[in-house]
Formats: sequence, C-alpha cells, structure tokens
Amino acid sequence: MISLSLAEIAEIVGGELHDVDDPDALVTGSVEFDSRKVVAGGLFIALAGARVDGHNFARKAIADGAAGVLAARPVGVPAVVVTPRGRPEGNAEIFAHDEDGSAAVVLEALAALAKAVTTRLTVETGLNIVGITGSAGKTSTKDFIATVLEQQGPTVAPPGSFNNEIGHPYTALRCEFSTRNLVSELSARGIGHIAHLAKIAPPRIGVVLNVGSAHLGEFGSRENIAQAKGELVEALPSAADGGVAVLNADDPLVVRMARRTTAKVLRYSAATPPARGAEIYATGIRLDDVARASFTVHAPGETPVPVKLRVFGEHQVSNALAAVAVGLESGLSLPEIADSLSRHTNASAHRMDVNTRADGVTVINDAYNANPDSMRAGIAALAYTISARPEAHSFAVLGEMGELGRGAETAHRQLGKILGKHHIHHLIAVGSSPACHAMATAAEEQGITTEIAHDVDHAVDLLRDQLSRDDVVLVKASNSQGLWRVAEALLATGSA
Repeated sequence: MISLSLAEIAEIVGGELHDVDDPDALVTGSVEFDSRKVVAGGLFIALAGARVDGHNFARKAIADGAAGVLAARPVGVPAVVVTPRGRPEGNAEIFAHDEDGSAAVVLEALAALAKAVTTRLTVETGLNIVGITGSAGKTSTKDFIATVLEQQGPTVAPPGSFNNEIGHPYTALRCEFSTRNLVSELSARGIGHIAHLAKIAPPRIGVVLNVGSAHLGEFGSRENIAQAKGELVEALPSAADGGVAVLNADDPLVVRMARRTTAKVLRYSAATPPARGAEIYATGIRLDDVARASFTVHAPGETPVPVKLRVFGEHQVSNALAAVAVGLESGLSLPEIADSLSRHTNASAHRMDVNTRADGVTVINDAYNANPDSMRAGIAALAYTISARPEAHSFAVLGEMGELGRGAETAHRQLGKILGKHHIHHLIAVGSSPACHAMATAAEEQGITTEIAHDVDHAVDLLRDQLSRDDVVLVKASNSQGLWRVAEALLATGSA
C-alpha cells in the first residue's frame, strides 16, 4: 500500500485513533487480515469471524511490527477504531455471525481505504484498472490479462479468486505508486454486489465473460444474473473519458449489455464462424494431444498473428481473446499480446492444472471451483485428451456443484448425460448428497461405469485399483469439496 499516516487513515475511514502516541506514524507495509502475514510497518485488519476474532490478535500484530490496527473496538494498542452500527444485512458468509456489525463496519472501512488509494493512484500515476466478471472463467481470464499487462510494468492481480467484500479491497490495497495496472475479479451473490465492488476500485476497462447458471439458486434466473453482471459496464466511464466495455459476442445476454453503458464497446468471439459484430476473433482453432489450443487472432487494424496456448481446454480460447481486447485497449500491440499469451502458464492453483506421471497417467486438476458451464468445459477437455489414446480409459472424478438451489439435482443429472455424450468411461461421484446420486444414476443410465466414493480417500483408493498406463483423470468439484487432494494424491504416487 502507499504510505499513509494513522491520522490520514482515520480520516479516510471515519474512525478514531486509540492508544496512538504519534498520529503521524506511517503505515508503510501491506494490509493484512491474517496476523501471521503481518510485516513491519503494515496495517492489521481485525475482522470478527465465526470462529476467530481478529481483535484477539491485535497485540501480536503490533508486536510483530505492524504500525497499527483497523478495528471495531479499542484493542489496547495503536488502532484506528470504527464504530459498529448493529447487525448487517446481506448474505456474505462473514455476516452470518456478525451480531453487532463489527465485521461489517471494518469491511466498510477497508473498502473506503481501498477506494481512496486507487482513486489517488488513478489521478496521480494513471493506474489502469481492469474489472472482470462472469459466471465462469474469471480467474483464468484474470491470469491471462495479468500476464499480458505485466509487459508494461508492475501489475497487481488477486491470488486465486479474491473477488468478494474482503478479497477485492485487499487486492486493491496491494497497489503502490509504481503499480501500472490493477486487474480485479468481481463476483456477486445478488443484485447490487458488483456495483458495490466497482465503486471500491473504479475500473476503466470492464470485461464480461458470460452469463451462466452458477449461483442460480441465489439469483433465481439467468436474466437476474445478467442484470447483476451488467452492473460492471454501467460503472465504466464514458468512451470520451477512456471507458471500454469488453463483451463476449458469443453470449447473447452479454451482447445486450452494450446498451447499458456509454463506454466504448469491444466484442470478441471464439465461435466458428465468429459471431456477428465481433471485432476480435480467432480462426483455425486446433488442439494438441492434451487439449492445448493454437489459433490465429484477428483484431481491427492489426495483421493476424498466431497464438499457441500452454493452458488446457478449448474454452481457454475465449478467455485469451478477452485478454487480447484488454491488452489492445491498454496500449499494447497484437504481436506483444500474442507472445505473452503463448508464454502464459497457470498462475492460480487447481485451475486446469494438467500433469502426466511417469507411467503416462494424465491428471487434470480443475478442482478449485465448478458450475454447469465449467463442468461441461472440463468434461470436453477430458474427452478430447483421451481421444488421442485409443487404448486408454477416461475417469471423471466429480463432486457436487454448489449454490444451484432447487435446480441442483436437475443440473447434476444433466452432467451424467453429458458424460455419456462425450463417451467417458468411468465416473467416480464423490459425496452422498441427492445431487451426487442424481449425477451417478444418470451416468449409469448412459452405460458409464459408475462408483460412489464417500470421501476423498475413498476416491483415491478406487482410482489406484483401476488406473492403467496412459489413462486420463479429470478431478472437478466446487472448492468446498476439497477434491484437489485426489489429484495431489494421484500425482504423489509417481513422478509427474
């Protein structure tokens, strides 16, 4: 974070100084809400959670070198204290046990601090802020864009999926005077959430990837999801002020968002033939034996150039094209962007991470998250990879997709049918929920050899008894299922 005094922070967040001998003492280090990560001169954020209350670690944070604490009550050490206003509204997980609003008011202060810092950097240094939203592919696209923009100078992007009320301002506060670009993910659990996040770090470029059925249980319909995702383009400055909306021309609900912004609109398409109106598109898409795509990228006023991706799955072509659009609008040339994309490797763990053991068994670890759209993409990648190995077998190790509401069983049943469509040989369904059983039943009806594993260890045992040379395993589920441990256990049995 840029250097600010405790007095300046108190003024920004509307707090009071407690136990502060020197109001001009500077915060020169990073902002952290994990006391184990506190650095000298940093600011510790005391969040009150369901199991751990950060206020109890304030003294340790100061002892470890923090310059101060941001808290909801005096903690006996130098602190900026903001006053709770009662139990908050909202469905954020951290609010579930926030009886007096302690967590909510600290998060509001964190957001105010992030907004002040990013606004100052935008004015004084020209910080370029890119916001990304969509039902699937946000993290992969964020990683692509960060790789592209790093050519221009220091670029801040969230680790993994830091895309909510905590992770978004936390990431924004990593920016310093030397930072050239900030790439942020914006997620939503309801109408108004993306609008709120966009105010914290106001983007100049907004990217909308797709409108799928992730979080359908919270929104009720894809139209409501589109309404929420479109809040990003509504937050952009006008075209005259440099605003750019990057829209996926292959998704009709995203295309309609063009009417909701005064920013310049730039569309991209990975379809064959390209979608009508797409200025940036791919031709000649080909996949190698482990589903890594090569293609030619086209853009207005530019000579087409080849791209060869090192990440896995044909769906990554669309994500890469979004990065092309952002790179062009940030001042890079198409050859520079293509070179970056061709060098890019996975930056976020458990995202289409593909490794092959010494015995030829390939493990596709895509277990960080799952929704119907990303599940279909993962299954397609598994099917393509096994197609080049006629003597081998494909194994889908799938857990439950969360946040689908009343449509969960139907969505999981449809997955079983998709496995059949792609001629997957084996399904190991991990979990005992009705949704998992619905998926297993549908897969059996498609003639797929199906087993139900009670937990991760059971799944690993089933696989070890069946895997043969050159087989391919896809491991995928919502993050809460922890299925990446299956992939890690399989890779630990032999050299990758």
